[in-house]
Formats: sequence, structure tokens, C-alpha cells
Amino acid sequence: MATHHDHQSSQDTHIDSEEKFRYELAKTVTLTPELYERLFITPKTPVAGDLRSRFGNPTPIGVLGFSVAVIPLAISFMGWQGAGGLSVATTTINIWFGGVLLIIAAIGEFLLGNTFPMIVFFAYGAHFLSYATTFIPFYNAVGFFNPDGSGFGGPGTANQTQVFLASYAFYPIVMSVLSFIFLLGSLRTNGVFVLIFILATIGFGLGGGAFLHLSRGDTVVGSRLATGLGACFFAAGVLGFYFLVALVIAIMELPIPDLPVFDLSTVIKARSRSAIKEE
Repeated sequence: MATHHDHQSSQDTHIDSEEKFRYELAKTVTLTPELYERLFITPKTPVAGDLRSRFGNPTPIGVLGFSVAVIPLAISFMGWQGAGGLSVATTTINIWFGGVLLIIAAIGEFLLGNTFPMIVFFAYGAHFLSYATTFIPFYNAVGFFNPDGSGFGGPGTANQTQVFLASYAFYPIVMSVLSFIFLLGSLRTNGVFVLIFILATIGFGLGGGAFLHLSRGDTVVGSRLATGLGACFFAAGVLGFYFLVALVIAIMELPIPDLPVFDLSTVIKARSRSAIKEE
């Protein structure tokens, strides 16, 4: 009986010791730059405090919000299975997945000191909210240009649909420029993110061209450009899901091979900062 008790006591001590060990390890372990970049899509930089060990990783929230929202939007532009209407049918998805989740992820990245993904998530979260609310009647963005002149404050009945399309076209053009800036920043993250920003830059550019051509009545070219926009965004959404799977595998330490995300943080080195010399 004593032997069994001693064995049980030893086993309890082992369990307590291992739990304590895991707790202490969780407080002191430092992620390698490669693993950190995989989990947080930003090169590891020193920050004050221990929020990174206290809070969860917000990156997957932003990635899944982006992918879930952008794929239905892309399909509506490509017209698959009769889809269309500029993704108005998925307005609520654009708001909650594309807008709210990306904003929440951006706040999380802000708290952890991850500046680049914070900027990206805030920007694209604002984009999804802006795009979705454009088609909500309360904001009168579309209703103002009603062809029959019935819109609140509308200027009249002459060619209003074309005016709206021509005016709105410059928004995706600006988003294309912004995405290109993000593309430059992503060169120190990973290959998957680089491809997503390449597709976003091209997609928004095609979107601007589509709206401009449609405003001039050139529906053939405009429709083709809109289809190209949808194809770029669809591919970006698929890459987002690929990256999400890679994150889940790494976070949950699943006993399966990691998906390659082609880490670039160790390939493209940070710019060297020369020490200030005292004269």
C-alpha cells in the first residue's frame, strides 16, 4: 500500500512539476523570428511589456474575416451561377466579416505592437465597411444618383448612373495605390502576403477601369475588367484561406507538416541604421 502511495505521490509531483514547467516556459519562451513571422505576419521587433504572452494572436481573425468577405464579393463580380449586383446581396457579410473582424484584428495588432498588420487590417476593414455602406439607402450614396431624379438631394435625371460610376471609379484606383504601398511593406513578411497584395493591387486597378468604362457606356470592356477584378480578389481570398490553414497548423501544433508560407523576413534584411557618432 505504501509503495502504491509513494508511486501515486511521485506521479502527482511529476504532474505538478510538468504543469509548473509549462507555465514557466510559457512565460519565458521566445519565438524564433521565423515562427513569429508565420504567426503574426510581421518581422519580430522588440516591444515593451508582455502583452504578446498574455493576449491571443489576432492575425487569424483578420485573415479569416478578409477571406470570408472577399470571396463572395469576387464571385458576384465574376457572375458565377447568376451572381451579380456588385455584392449587394452580401452587404452584411462585408460589414461583419470584412469590416468588424478586420477592425477587431487591427486593434489586437495595435495592442501587441505589430504596426504593419495593424495598418493593413484597419485599412481593409475600413474599405469593406465603406463599400458595404455605399449600398445602404440610409447613406444615400447611390440614391442620390437615381436616374429618375427621386434621390434625396439628387441633381436631376440626366445621366446620373454614369455620374455615379465615374465618380466612384476613383475610389478603387486609390485603393490600388494603397495596396501597392502595402505590397512594398509585405516584402519583409512572406510570399503568400506578397501575392495577396499583388492581386489586390491589380484587382483594385481593374475595378477602377471597369467603373470608368461602364460610366462611358462601354459595357463589353467594363464587364471584362469587372470579371478580372473578381478573379484577382477570388485568388486573394483563396490565398488568405491557405494562410489561415498554415496559421491553425502552427498555433495548434498539429502533427502534420507545416504549410510553406515562404518567409521573407530573413531573406530581405531590415535596413541598417548607422549609430550616431559624436563629434
